[in-house]
Amino acid sequence: MRILVAEDDVSIAEALVHALRDGGHVVDHVADGSLADMAVRDGTYDAVVLDLGMPRMDGIEVIRRSRSRGDAAGILVVTARDGIVDRVQALDAGADDFLVKPFALAEFSARVRALLRRRHGGTRMDIVVGQLHMDVAGHQAWVGERPLLLSARESALLELLVGRAGRLVTRAQATDALCAWDAAISDNGLDIAVHRLRRKLEGSGARVRTVRGLGYLVEEVSDGATAPA
Repeated sequence: MRILVAEDDVSIAEALVHALRDGGHVVDHVADGSLADMAVRDGTYDAVVLDLGMPRMDGIEVIRRSRSRGDAAGILVVTARDGIVDRVQALDAGADDFLVKPFALAEFSARVRALLRRRHGGTRMDIVVGQLHMDVAGHQAWVGERPLLLSARESALLELLVGRAGRLVTRAQATDALCAWDAAISDNGLDIAVHRLRRKLEGSGARVRTVRGLGYLVEEVSDGATAPA
C-alpha cells in the first residue's frame, strides 16, 4: 500500500514513516499542508496520515479539498488537538479516523490496518491467482498453505501485479510502487526485484511475464508452464 504522511514535526514524522515502512508500505512524507494537498491531488494513495496544525494550509482544509475532488484515500488524522470540536470538524470534513497525540505506535499501526480494511470493504483483501493467495492489507501471501517470505519491496511489487492480474503494469508504475520520493530504485533494482519474485512464485500457478519494452503482468498458468527469464 502507498501511504502519505503529512506531519511537520520531524521526530514524529520519522517515527510514523518508520513504523509504516516496517509494515511493508511505501511511504511518502511532506511537512506542510500545501504540499500535502498537492501530493494527494497528484498521487495515488491508499491512505493519508494527516496532522491538522501544519504550516501553509490547515489539515481540515486539506481534507475538504481532497473530498471535494472525490479522492478515495482513507484519511487518519493524528494531532495534538484533543477537543470534541476538532474531532467533529475533521470527521465532518471527511476524515475516517482520529488519533490524539501522544499515542503508541502499535495503536497507530492498528488504526492504519483497520482504515485500509474499511476502505476496501472487508476484513481482509484477498487476491487469488492460481494457488497464490495474497492478503493485501496484511501484506502476507501463500502458495497453497505455504507462506511466502517476501521482502517489503517484493511484497509491494506482488501487491501491484496481482491487483492488476492479467493487465499490464508498466515499468514506470512498478518503479513508482517500489519507492518513496526519497528512495529511488534503478532499472537494475527493479529487474532484481522481479527476478527474485519470480523465483518465489515457482510452482504457484502464477507467473510474472515480461512484455518487452512495456512492463510486466501476472497471469495464471498451468503447472507445467515455466516463467520467462
